[in-house]
Amino acid sequence: MTDPRNALRQQLRQTRRNIPPQQRIAAAESLAGRLLALPFLPGRGHVAGYWAMDGEIALHVFQLRLPPGLVYCLPVLDTSDGESRLGFAPWRSGDPLVSNRYGIPEPDVEPSSLLGPEDMDLVVMPLVGFDPAGNRLGMGAGWYDRSFAFRRTRPGPPWLVGAAFSRQQVAALARQDWDVPLDAVCTELETHIPDGNE
Repeated sequence: MTDPRNALRQQLRQTRRNIPPQQRIAAAESLAGRLLALPFLPGRGHVAGYWAMDGEIALHVFQLRLPPGLVYCLPVLDTSDGESRLGFAPWRSGDPLVSNRYGIPEPDVEPSSLLGPEDMDLVVMPLVGFDPAGNRLGMGAGWYDRSFAFRRTRPGPPWLVGAAFSRQQVAALARQDWDVPLDAVCTELETHIPDGNE
């Protein structure tokens, strides 16, 4: 069955790819400031980010500026228990990486050493599109929605934050039953915190 949102995905992915390098650099700087100013940024614990691909807004400035009590982690595709969900591994620049099935670099660690989604305190996730209500349009494979399905019935932590360029915002996205809503979306221009998440 074809996802009717695929055309929108393609359009928004091309939009972010078209952003010039100088604007990307400035956006990463501004995004870092917004993420670090979130009202629910933890003082200690594990913060998950992502390896920017396909024109996604970068998190390297955010990673470098994290307070000392926070450990930066990258997602790892985990199918070791027969489920398809994300695990997380602490990562610092220079640590070994391998490419997963989608060609995305991830820490080179044994599945048994991965932290679970519930072990994260804050998760900054990429998105293709978002709306002001905190609905997220991802790539369509469902990794984040499966991994954080428990957040549909209880509040954070982990707090779930989307990161995007402002031009990835759309007026409204239809929420699917399996979608996990975001607690906030940060762009280079503003922070969107849906009603009830402040």
